[in-house]
Amino acid sequence: MATLSSDPLASMAAAIFRPMGVDGVYARTALYIRVVEALEAFISGLRNPAAEILRFPPVMSRAQLEQSGYLSSFPNLLVCVCALHGSDVSIRAAADQYKAGGDWTRGLSAADMVLTPAACYPVYPIIAARGRLPAGGLLFDIEADCFRREPSMSLARLQSFRMREFVRIGTPEEIMEFRSSHMERAPSIAADLGLPYSIEVANDPFFGRDGQIMGVSQRQQALKFELLIPYYEGATPTACMSFNYHRDHFGGVWNIRTAEGAPGHTGCVAFGIDRMTVALFAVHGLEIAAWPERTRRALSL
Repeated sequence: MATLSSDPLASMAAAIFRPMGVDGVYARTALYIRVVEALEAFISGLRNPAAEILRFPPVMSRAQLEQSGYLSSFPNLLVCVCALHGSDVSIRAAADQYKAGGDWTRGLSAADMVLTPAACYPVYPIIAARGRLPAGGLLFDIEADCFRREPSMSLARLQSFRMREFVRIGTPEEIMEFRSSHMERAPSIAADLGLPYSIEVANDPFFGRDGQIMGVSQRQQALKFELLIPYYEGATPTACMSFNYHRDHFGGVWNIRTAEGAPGHTGCVAFGIDRMTVALFAVHGLEIAAWPERTRRALSL
């Protein structure tokens, strides 16, 4: 595990983040937020005008995430919300354990929420509740503050982060066209932002031995591609965008049907807002006025 002192990005940390006592969880400074807001506006300019806009909180239904299959694929990354339940007496007794030097957390039990691990998960039950898809399917622009239990001191890997996604629901042909069109736009996005990049086939970090097999299958079927950005010379590139085809997984889980009654397929293009923002500072420096003119123009900075 990297330490902040050994991270080549550490020298810029004080300008963009404030530590909060937990690895990978930071307060953001005004300088950082200025670039985040500019990047958000830039991404909004890429949105299809037909897309429905939704913004999700950092928590979602535990039952819905369980139904989605997340526990089968990524149980190591999930964090459940816990609370003190029961009578006033039992809650007070648990809280008083802290004053007595005991472990008050033993009184916790799971609530009906989890921290949202990926921005798109809450949208699928919403779509399913509407009935069959309209002809031509649906488009969404969604965002959520997400959390994955991956403690790290590296600024390239946060536990709490913002994820923006364009989501497409429809037929296999519609999803493939959607993904291909966004992959074709990716080089111009990187050029506008002045960021070095490569686009590579990838796989999700599935858990365990079975997960390794799932990852190989995902790569063989080319279901996931990532736009990778090296933050500095010699760095292992960081995935800052992904282009995903879920096939009919979510359509089957939530019984999403096309206008013709076939299982709905889904895909998404995800923007790692924090990873892209860190990349901009890492590549261009902390003085925004010295950034390339094309980048400042693209971000209206």
